[in-house]
Amino acid sequence: MHRPGAGVNTAGVNNTVVKDASENNDRAAFIAANTEIQSTKLVPEIRLRLASENMAIWRMNDEQREAAGVPLPFWAFAWAGGQALARYILDHPSTVAGRKLLDMGAGSGLEAIAAAMAGAEVVAADTDPFAIAATEMNAALNGVGLSVTSDDLIGQTGNWDVVMVGDLFFEQPLAEHLEAWLRGLHRRGGEILIGDPQRTYLPRAGLEKLTTYAVPTTTALEDSDLRNASVWRMVDG
Repeated sequence: MHRPGAGVNTAGVNNTVVKDASENNDRAAFIAANTEIQSTKLVPEIRLRLASENMAIWRMNDEQREAAGVPLPFWAFAWAGGQALARYILDHPSTVAGRKLLDMGAGSGLEAIAAAMAGAEVVAADTDPFAIAATEMNAALNGVGLSVTSDDLIGQTGNWDVVMVGDLFFEQPLAEHLEAWLRGLHRRGGEILIGDPQRTYLPRAGLEKLTTYAVPTTTALEDSDLRNASVWRMVDG
């Protein structure tokens, strides 16, 4: 549940695709063979395994992905909303330090790693098992500890002090379900942080804008080579 990084160093790109990622459950090998270690311009402190737009993983069609046992690699791109959240958290570590935090739709794990660096006790959740594998690999790459889960936690309650969502309001049914869940958590005292680059289904009320960043991206995966991504806090209203 996420969508790779924008404004990245693409030297030494590997265009090889592992033939079958489902065999022996070898997702880590697939990720390693189809990505390069890169950092985004906005969050250079964090290194991630990402796939640039010219890499073969993005040129696979549906049939090829199905044969390889690979869903759309949303975990292989540092989406603008996640970059904004990560930058904000690293610049304002007191927002999450010492708190129990859930990163919903973790993707590459960028914002979860930022939160762990800032001193939060982090659970990164994503229903895509490749995203979970990528998050674990990226956390190890950056020397931070966090927990992961592939459970669909939307609609569930937990002992989280903070729940953050990076770039998930891109589809109406998901956005409506997600907003209802987040508002329920907010009413019970949870702090909700959202990173979003003006996606169509971002809620228009009950959010307080904390900051905005200009995030370099790519027209191969976005509709612009630069997106303005904001960090929002959910408020009553």
